[in-house]
Amino acid sequence: MNKFLDILKDRILIFDGAMGSSLQALNLTIDDWGGPQFENCSENLLYTRPDAIEKVHTSFLDVGCDVIETNSFGGSEVVLAEFGIAERTYDVNKKAAELAKRLAADYSTPEKPRFAAGSIGPGTKLPTLGHITYRNLKNAYREQVRGLFDGGSDLFIVETCQDLLQTKAA
Repeated sequence: MNKFLDILKDRILIFDGAMGSSLQALNLTIDDWGGPQFENCSENLLYTRPDAIEKVHTSFLDVGCDVIETNSFGGSEVVLAEFGIAERTYDVNKKAAELAKRLAADYSTPEKPRFAAGSIGPGTKLPTLGHITYRNLKNAYREQVRGLFDGGSDLFIVETCQDLLQTKAA
């Protein structure tokens, strides 16, 4: 069985806090984001300021979190297309998972293993309101999940979906 699930049977595992809010607290400049077109696209920071992502991850690991979530909340093809970088979907998610997995491994001990959770956010389109078809949304999530998996995510977390079809698609 999966080591995460084995440990979860015995104790509560603590997840990290909000990546986006933590990044905002760093007061990053427009240049840090990669230019005005990427402001608040935290996934682009994997290319421009991976050290900022690492700082957030390590801040949660330093206080004892068992699980850190990848910097991929907005990493679906649909969201990345809004920033003109849909073609990077797989790479963004793979990079996010590799970074979180490396840091989780660095902080792991035999007594307290740490895990990387592949974060899948709701995106910006609601299928029940006709913003996107279920099929297109499902296809958009496919590359994200593939990148997170190939990057070494130990588990996936589908977050803050307000539309059940978003959750089903993910």
